[in-house]
Amino acid sequence: MRKNLTMFLLGLIAGAALGLLAGILFAPAPGASTRRRIADEAHRAADAARGFAERAEHAAEMLGGRVEHYLGRDEELAWRKVRELREGVQRYTEAQGA
Repeated sequence: MRKNLTMFLLGLIAGAALGLLAGILFAPAPGASTRRRIADEAHRAADAARGFAERAEHAAEMLGGRVEHYLGRDEELAWRKVRELREGVQRYTEAQGA
């Protein structure tokens, strides 16, 4: 599922970029103007990709922190239960021996 979504997004981005490039190249404008427009659009696309990557990285860090927090809580609870069981066994053993 995740691989399919990744491939879809890559195809969508590549298709949009190729469509934009084809539209610019076939538009009636002088060569220097067209090259400048291509460069400007490339810079805009790079900036947008950088912003998207930064937001995705931030979201991944936040999600990772939440997962670690919840896993840590579960681990703490499990160790508390282990201690309680050990204490219970020790009390039972002492009660049987006395």
